Amino acid sequence: MLPDTVHKLPREERFAYARLLAFMARVDNELTVDEMAMFEQRLGTALLSPPQRKMIRSALKSPPSLEECLSAMGEETGRLALRDATLMAAADGTVDEDEREVLDMIVEHFGLAPDSVDHLLKWTAKGYRWMQEGYDILNEISE
Repeated sequence: MLPDTVHKLPREERFAYARLLAFMARVDNELTVDEMAMFEQRLGTALLSPPQRKMIRSALKSPPSLEECLSAMGEETGRLALRDATLMAAADGTVDEDEREVLDMIVEHFGLAPDSVDHLLKWTAKGYRWMQEGYDILNEISE
């Protein structure tokens, strides 16, 4: 799990953050096992109450609008949400046009640098390579 600051955000913003992740998970109208695993991992960092977690999980079936999610976030929450939305988009191995469009809309909403998504996608790919190296090492040491 990523060392993080999501749990330090105001409760309302953590809820909006989690709703955005639910929205992001459904952008391409498909929810893969990898996306669900990433969703649950990031949801865990938000430290929401059980009733809030239940509401967020139901948002996977009927996601809120992007505008609803973004309007309830401050700048720091927006940056963290962009990072984690990028992780969600890349979890299945590809970032399709619809996912990229949403990421760009988040950047625009928060007035972030235009190349923010590119930086985060490079970071994500680097992280996935690092994780794969760990799996490779585990395979090597089991022989």
